[in-house]
Amino acid sequence: MKIEHIAMYVDDLEAAKAFFVKYFGAAANEGYHNKTTDFRSYFLRFHDGARLEIMNRPSMDNQLKTLQRTGYIHLAFSVGSREKVEEITAQLKQDGYEVISGPRITGDGYYESCIIGVEGNQIEITV
Repeated sequence: MKIEHIAMYVDDLEAAKAFFVKYFGAAANEGYHNKTTDFRSYFLRFHDGARLEIMNRPSMDNQLKTLQRTGYIHLAFSVGSREKVEEITAQLKQDGYEVISGPRITGDGYYESCIIGVEGNQIEITV
């Protein structure tokens, strides 16, 4: 069994797509639009085959995304090397995203950084 894809609603579909394409090498499909409900989505495919569906529809509930909550908390991307973790983290910081930890070795041995990415969602960048 495998997870087929993960999905998340976003307010700005085009900005979210651009974020994952620019920083994590996602390839987007042509997009989908249901004209009856005004639901829109893109499937983003990453180099290892993982997929993220980003979606938007009118009148979504957008509550504060605290870091200490139940449910979804972050997306983690393995980028292959410590150097790449540092490079992507530095680029995100330069582009105005908040780095909330790292790059560092965690207590359980991972080399990672965490940033607050598109629309306040936490992104973990690891080897």
